[in-house]
Amino acid sequence: MRSILQSGSRISGGSAGRRACLVFILLGGLWAAATAQTNAAPGRTARVGQKGKVVATEAAVNASKEDPAAVERGGKLFVERCGECHGNSAKGSDQGPNLIYSLTVLRDEKGLLIAPILRSGRPGQGMPRPDLSEPQISDIVAWLHVQTYAADHRTTYAWLDVVTGDAKRGQTYFNTTGKCNTCHSVSGDLAGIGAKYDPFTLQSRWVRPGAGGGGAAAPASARAATTAKVTLPSGESFSGTLEGISDFSVSIKDASGNLHSFDRDGDVPKVEINDPLRAHKAMLRQYTDADIHDVTAYLVALK
Repeated sequence: MRSILQSGSRISGGSAGRRACLVFILLGGLWAAATAQTNAAPGRTARVGQKGKVVATEAAVNASKEDPAAVERGGKLFVERCGECHGNSAKGSDQGPNLIYSLTVLRDEKGLLIAPILRSGRPGQGMPRPDLSEPQISDIVAWLHVQTYAADHRTTYAWLDVVTGDAKRGQTYFNTTGKCNTCHSVSGDLAGIGAKYDPFTLQSRWVRPGAGGGGAAAPASARAATTAKVTLPSGESFSGTLEGISDFSVSIKDASGNLHSFDRDGDVPKVEINDPLRAHKAMLRQYTDADIHDVTAYLVALK
């Protein structure tokens, strides 16, 4: 009953052979259509699948050189036939992988790699034959091409509503697995944080604090919090704000604003770094998509 596409295969799977699940799929799609929202930039018309969410702007459709009508049809077909396993926006689910970054989809030209999988499915991997006509296959291929184009060209991308998680699960993660409450307090430093930032900015700030991007640049105070102490072989040491470090050099700015740069040769000179965001950076390797969306939903609710 599962439609599976390995990361090396990029094709819109299919749930065609699952007659018993059709009603469920259609109801799920109708719900998504009723609740879908977008904040696409003014002047860009976002394309919406009949039962799916906004997935790309008009700019992405035009720049990808795909037929707009085919893309429109393909989006509707994808939601109906493939969305149950791969998600309405092809970004995967617990039943099927993300197709947007599938090597098969990324390498595809004119459906040469995707179409054979859509024609026959992958029964050995749990993906039944979708039972699609050739025109339908071409439409889904066109739609997938637009999705990969939009993902690679952010100026043509329409941000979806990021508040898709479960706030209660997010609260549980915050207080248990994530151990967020060991450093943060919803009645202290996080009090009212949901009213201070829009959901997208809030998610960016907690997932990657201290990093810019997506309109969520961290405040200077957060960036300046990382300090370093450089100790030379002679025993002389310098301390200050870490300005940059690599395998070949390290630079710090002392309390007087003076910049000090040193060449590095292995562990010489000795460099000790104090990064208050170290725990957050370590967690980046552990978060699942569900964790991120659940915690975001919880933080957004802290008005």
